[in-house]
Amino acid sequence: MHKTAKPHMDSPRSQLVRILIADDHPIFRDGLRRLLESERGFKVIAEACDGVEAVEFVRKLKPEILLLDLAMPRRPGLEALRELSIDSVPVRVILLTAAAEREQIVEALQLGARGVVLKDCGTEVLMRSIHAVLAGEYWVGREPVSNLMQYLRGLMDSSTKISRQKRFGLTPRELDIVSAVVAGFANKEIAEHFKISEDTVKHHLSNIFDKTGVSTRLELALFAVNQSLPFKPLTS
Repeated sequence: MHKTAKPHMDSPRSQLVRILIADDHPIFRDGLRRLLESERGFKVIAEACDGVEAVEFVRKLKPEILLLDLAMPRRPGLEALRELSIDSVPVRVILLTAAAEREQIVEALQLGARGVVLKDCGTEVLMRSIHAVLAGEYWVGREPVSNLMQYLRGLMDSSTKISRQKRFGLTPRELDIVSAVVAGFANKEIAEHFKISEDTVKHHLSNIFDKTGVSTRLELALFAVNQSLPFKPLTS
């Protein structure tokens, strides 16, 4: 049974980036805390041993960064992330994992994670990922993702051959519209590309949102990649 990790005393220096570590291995947490606090400007304010504690500490302490282990007892990383997304807690989450499938990466981004970092990465990669996320970028693996739509398009390109042929009731034209959204096309560009009116584009998007259960273009792009919708990506 894991010993509950207690919050650390915070520093009055307001410029410090306040970080919460959530991992079920005490030795890993201790090493990560020492590593982070060797970096100027970082302060580890608490350590959680599972997803339940992670959510509690985030709500109570309101850190800027949450380093969240994907595989933990009681409440795994994605479940904790889902709970935080429902509450709209303003914390930037970087998921730490030994390995991650494409579907897990997409789901993490869909739930609001700003980064996914492999545990076997070097110290420099982790530090860069934190700085990138603080600067408003996304981070996946070993590199920053400044354009999330473009990154999703790349994921979609790689998954086309293994499409599961799910359509969710979408017509061929609606699949074309989804392709354009993932490619980053605006409504006007979609209308010009397919030689239809903008009103028609809006009508198609409304139907697509209803069928897929999403409410924004970003959610639609994430849904398309996660579900491997059977269409060919467009280039802008």
